[in-house]
Amino acid sequence: MPKKDRKVMQEFTFKEKLKFFFETHALKKFLVILVPIFFILFFFFMAGHLTFEKPSEKVLTCGDGTFYETCSLRKPYFCSNGVLMEKSSACGCSESLTKEGDSCISKYQNSPKNITLKYILRGEKEEINYTVYGGMADYFLSFPKYIYYYGEEQSFRRDFKLKNVNEENQRELLSPLITEIQNIAMNKEDQVRIAISLVQNIPYEASGEIFMFENGQINQTNYSEYAYEVLYNMQGNCEGKSGLLTFLLKEIGYGAVIFYYPLENHEAVGIKCPVEQSLNGTGYCFVETTGPSIISDNQGYYLGWGKLSSTPEVMLISEGASLNEDLYEYEDAEDWIKLSEILEEKGKINFIRYWKLKKLREKYGL
Repeated sequence: MPKKDRKVMQEFTFKEKLKFFFETHALKKFLVILVPIFFILFFFFMAGHLTFEKPSEKVLTCGDGTFYETCSLRKPYFCSNGVLMEKSSACGCSESLTKEGDSCISKYQNSPKNITLKYILRGEKEEINYTVYGGMADYFLSFPKYIYYYGEEQSFRRDFKLKNVNEENQRELLSPLITEIQNIAMNKEDQVRIAISLVQNIPYEASGEIFMFENGQINQTNYSEYAYEVLYNMQGNCEGKSGLLTFLLKEIGYGAVIFYYPLENHEAVGIKCPVEQSLNGTGYCFVETTGPSIISDNQGYYLGWGKLSSTPEVMLISEGASLNEDLYEYEDAEDWIKLSEILEEKGKINFIRYWKLKKLREKYGL
């Protein structure tokens, strides 16, 4: 048979076989066997990639974690439909305060003054209108600026920081500010962002006062305003503003430290975070308080000495929650530092880098 004819026969034979396959029950038998095998393999594949959880209802709470229709641990606040509100008739007042309607009043709550606290959250400029009181400011004018030590006790800088943060009368009059922040943001990390930005946007002003303490030798440093004084005066130095921020972080529920740089005589705040993002492996991320800055950026320039170069003393102020690993500030801080270094080195940057730098400035008010 000629070669050409063999090809035709082979093609014809293949068509005949295909026709036979579709016209008989062979295809049905093939599918009956294949389809169950396919579904069995698919089930085992998905079982290895999925976890099945029992559906649960979301627990309804206010910004401080208080359950709906219950009293907060911070008197006299009551959680009503997601909002913390004063309700001393149900929740009572602390011993140092007097019940007045549904409010709790301090004896230092006189000579009111309204202030506006500005902050930036993801590029959006916002503000909190808050009332401070001259009676509380006067209280601190006569407040002792020293600590007594007895026998072999040693004095430490940290003692003054704890005295500031733990002052109870101050805490009572700053409690409404904590509540305001927690009513604005349910997310704990957004509460932290508001607190940090709020403090950073209070004008910086160095204090002319000094105080002395003894630790083997006589030392002196700028007077560190109490947290309430910084708010009342709407200005503060690095010590005062760091004291205010650690107070706010402690009340919101986060772990906080103060970083003291002895060579530069400078204080900054540390907030508990993953070790990989922390300053010098301390487990606390650097936060500058004298002006707007990104969490974990410790490469800023300071008037008179440039970048911080000394090894900081770490003073634990409060134990508490930690920032998460996926906080967007970590990456933003790295980008900001790199872009700033390129701009400093070359004196210019390309359009794309300029655009990124501009976006970061807008996002954090830098």
